[in-house]
Amino acid sequence: MKKKGNLREKHIFNVLLIIVVIIVLNIISKHIFFRLDLTSDKRYTLSQTTKDVVLKLSDEISIKLYLDGDLPVEFKRLQQSIIDLMEEYKVLNKESVCYEIINPYGIEDSKEKAELYNKLVELGLQPVNIQAKDAEGGVSQKPVFPGVLIRYNDVELAVNLLKNNPALPYNENLNNSIRTLEYELTSNIKALTDTTLEKVAFIEGHDELNQYEVGDITRELANYYQVDRGVINGTPGILDDYVAVVVARPQEKFNEADKFVLDQYLMNGGKILWLVEPVNIEMDSLLNGRTMAFIRDLNLDDQLFTYGVRINPDLIKDIQCNVIPVKPNVDGVQSQFVPAPWLYYPLAGPNPLNPITSNLNYIKTQFVSSIDTVGGNSDVKKSVLLSSSKSTDLVTAPVFISLQEVNENPDQNKYNKSFQSMAVLLEGEFPSVFRNRSYSNYLEGSFDGEFKEKSKPTKMIVISDGDIIRNEVAYRPSSPVIGKLGQDRFTRQTFGNKEFIVNAINYLTDETGLLNLRSREIKLRLIDKSKINTNSQKLVWQLVNTAAPIILVILVGLFYYFARKRKWGKTS
Repeated sequence: MKKKGNLREKHIFNVLLIIVVIIVLNIISKHIFFRLDLTSDKRYTLSQTTKDVVLKLSDEISIKLYLDGDLPVEFKRLQQSIIDLMEEYKVLNKESVCYEIINPYGIEDSKEKAELYNKLVELGLQPVNIQAKDAEGGVSQKPVFPGVLIRYNDVELAVNLLKNNPALPYNENLNNSIRTLEYELTSNIKALTDTTLEKVAFIEGHDELNQYEVGDITRELANYYQVDRGVINGTPGILDDYVAVVVARPQEKFNEADKFVLDQYLMNGGKILWLVEPVNIEMDSLLNGRTMAFIRDLNLDDQLFTYGVRINPDLIKDIQCNVIPVKPNVDGVQSQFVPAPWLYYPLAGPNPLNPITSNLNYIKTQFVSSIDTVGGNSDVKKSVLLSSSKSTDLVTAPVFISLQEVNENPDQNKYNKSFQSMAVLLEGEFPSVFRNRSYSNYLEGSFDGEFKEKSKPTKMIVISDGDIIRNEVAYRPSSPVIGKLGQDRFTRQTFGNKEFIVNAINYLTDETGLLNLRSREIKLRLIDKSKINTNSQKLVWQLVNTAAPIILVILVGLFYYFARKRKWGKTS
């Protein structure tokens, strides 16, 4: 009996000890907070850049997520990843971060629901239609809004979080969307909360694309920068206040004074996005069926060559291409426009390993030329951002282009000049094109600054197609209507042009490494549907997921029961 009494006292002591430990741990947890990320890919660990952005928030920032309700499993997974990220933000700065999850389908009144949908679209959230079952068992289309509205100091910004690349299966699009969540949210929070707005300039004076032709990208860049336009007029130092300069498809020669201004801007650490076309041809000139593509001399060859690239006077023909509308030539029959592949409109493939182009859709191009990297300057690192497909051919200007080529069946054997570069990133210290040259004769006035023969560490991007940045414009008497950059007006498909240009400029001006978050790897452990399509495999995995956990619990319970029975049986 004494032995049983000692055991009872021992158990009471253990219970009291556990209660005391729990109370002490709760008291300590109120004062000491920590979180452990045990995932292999550290998906719940925020980057230092993100921490800096969130911790600097002084006023409240509101994030509204309109992805809730009866959703497919794929969107539920995306929803949970967004919630997890917003919760990490709130843990980091609970005083300033406020988020809300809204079910846009919870409104019973159909009129109010339609008004909400229209409002979200007007604000910039892009809906994705999914199939949904109604109460009667039928199937209908339902819009889903995989995005958030971020509000800070009365300014509201829509952020679309779904990477909907039609060339990829849905699970890869989902993975890419989850992988870039931190970048998308953090970069937009930073853009809203930055107190100083950096400036980007579009160069004029050489028949560049006008303000309407780059209207859509200008509107998008205005979320991050102050965007200006103007002529440099051979004035050294005129670009010093700008973090980046865009040269958007010039069609007239650069004089040496303007080249000098750009060169010294680069030497002093400036960043330049070049969109330069060495071949002169327009689709409108093919309305008569045939036209000449000839070389356009912009007087930039020596400058770009010195920096490390050469844009060749040729045109890329690619079997992986966009379509154009053509009318079949049928005698006596009124035919309508039909889509036909146009080999001179390659769909550029983005480099998946670079943060600028990682997870991007194809880029729409028109009459694009090939780019070679030249020189052995070890101070300059060169990375290809866009390239053609494996089935590529080149034609050298001057050359006649005929619209009848849409009827030709391309010979695969001739399209063997694979993976031609269309856009190249250059990073490092560049030599000046004016070194060992007298430049004073070029300038209109005196040059008071210090001439630099070698640049500070800086970056530039060279693209051999100006149409990558150009949107469609409908010129109407009231005002020009600006189309969406990257959207094909015939197929209505949207390509990755806008995101590519925004990423390019953000990378050029990014001193914090924020864009590198786009290359973050997060592995999704998805079920291999090929293994569950067969009846035998399907039954096995159903049993593993349903019966196995129950059997395991029963076995553990039986083991515990017999272990206790054996122990206490011996004691008694």
